[in-house]
Amino acid sequence: MMRTTFLLALAAVLSFCWAQSDTGSEEAAVEEEHVELFTTPATKMGAATSDFGYNLFRALTSRETSANLFLSPISVSSVLTQLSMGGSENAQRQLYRALRYHSLQDPQLQNTLKDLLATVNSSGKGLSSAARLYMTRRLRLKQDFFKLVEQQYGVRPKALLGGAKDTKEINDWVSQQTGRKVQQVLTKGLPRTAGVNAISAAYFKGGWVTRFSQGGVQQDFQVENGAPVRVPMMQQDNYPVKMGVDSDLSCTIAQIQMQNDVSMFVFLPDDVTTNTTLLEESLTAEFVQDLSMALQPALVSLTLPVLRLSYSTDLLPLLGDLGLNDWLDNQELEKISVQSAKLTSINHKVVMETAPEGVQYPSAVLVPSHLTYRVDRPFVYLIRDEPSGALLFIGKVVNPKVLTI
Repeated sequence: MMRTTFLLALAAVLSFCWAQSDTGSEEAAVEEEHVELFTTPATKMGAATSDFGYNLFRALTSRETSANLFLSPISVSSVLTQLSMGGSENAQRQLYRALRYHSLQDPQLQNTLKDLLATVNSSGKGLSSAARLYMTRRLRLKQDFFKLVEQQYGVRPKALLGGAKDTKEINDWVSQQTGRKVQQVLTKGLPRTAGVNAISAAYFKGGWVTRFSQGGVQQDFQVENGAPVRVPMMQQDNYPVKMGVDSDLSCTIAQIQMQNDVSMFVFLPDDVTTNTTLLEESLTAEFVQDLSMALQPALVSLTLPVLRLSYSTDLLPLLGDLGLNDWLDNQELEKISVQSAKLTSINHKVVMETAPEGVQYPSAVLVPSHLTYRVDRPFVYLIRDEPSGALLFIGKVVNPKVLTI
């Protein structure tokens, strides 16, 4: 809410711009007073988990600037919050800062997160996630920690026996938690010297409110420094969206409604480029909440790639980028083990699918829409739970041709 908003109406073009300084334009430009956007424990927690997710996404994209990348940040928040319960007061304080909990002032923080996780994983929203800690048995583990996490989140940390049996058990548990959609979260065994291992995974397949009449039609997708690739696309005329143009970020933004109060935001750069650093740096819970209120309703000819993707990575190397270098050197997980324990991996895997089906058809309009929103070049998108504002999923697509499950 700290940015200046300009609403422009031009013949057949619907757009809006944000600027951080007065441009001298004759259009009305009113600096808005700061308004508290997140006023309940649930929305404040949603904002915290989202800001953690945006920071994590920035850390990931800074290391792989030209790759397809995907995260389900809320599942990572869940497993790292479980881990924080095993730390000293100092360790918990450092983790809370990285997780963006430090400003919440919520005496029921753990219960608020538990309720939020239950809400976003509820039937109909399309998300199923898994988050659990695994640790080597040789650490002489403290059972009080196991009980505390199980009582709070309904999942008990697990002691590892060592060997291939551990890998199968972890993969089977994640598969069961995600309706058998996320398979092989581990493709190789954990090292026998492993300390504490965090596992987080998520599957998302939300349904559209408005269906697409065409799905799977092969069309061109522009890639940077290469010939176009042919990928399956979904297309529909007179599709209801909220949209606008951000001239500062050189992109067009669309919010597409999904079922059960979930929506997809698509950030489409003006040019064919994988350099979306400026856009990624702008992403915060507050900015996206502003978008949800400022984007304008429109009927467009909408074209989207059909997404079927799987992505996995170890997120541990990114924690230093989140301000946790000191914590990594001295983790103080004293409530987990009588011996020195260290987090040695954060294995994260996500799977996502989209399909043309929806619960309603577009409104019958005699004249086709003059506005076109064609997602046929690299783009950034996010999936958001609207009531809480929680970020469920975020991704960068540079070449959908190579996406597989």
